[in-house]
Amino acid sequence: QVQLVESGGGLVQPGGSLRLSCAASGSIFRYYYMAWYRQTPESQRELVARISTGGGSTNYADSVKGRFTISRDDAKNTVHLQMNSLKPEDTAVYYCNIYPPRPNYWGEGTLVTVSS
Repeated sequence: QVQLVESGGGLVQPGGSLRLSCAASGSIFRYYYMAWYRQTPESQRELVARISTGGGSTNYADSVKGRFTISRDDAKNTVHLQMNSLKPEDTAVYYCNIYPPRPNYWGEGTLVTVSS
């Protein structure tokens, strides 16, 4: 059973930065594409960024391209999301999961609030 625990969210002003982390249990982490997703009360969960096994390929939603960077450390079973130049519309609960996501892998998420 894989468990994913997100951390690093918080309140930040527009233009600020945050680094999210996702810690995964289980030794099979390295065999999966990993991804970050986000959801607001008004919208469905959306894919923000994904990273291939080994980290050689990344993809981003158009809304975050050039501002967010996804990375992974397979030795530590972690995946990160560096978020720069944050905007109010980035406010959401952020989740990590494999890609494509599995329903039973969703964690609690971490709340990111971008506001002055």
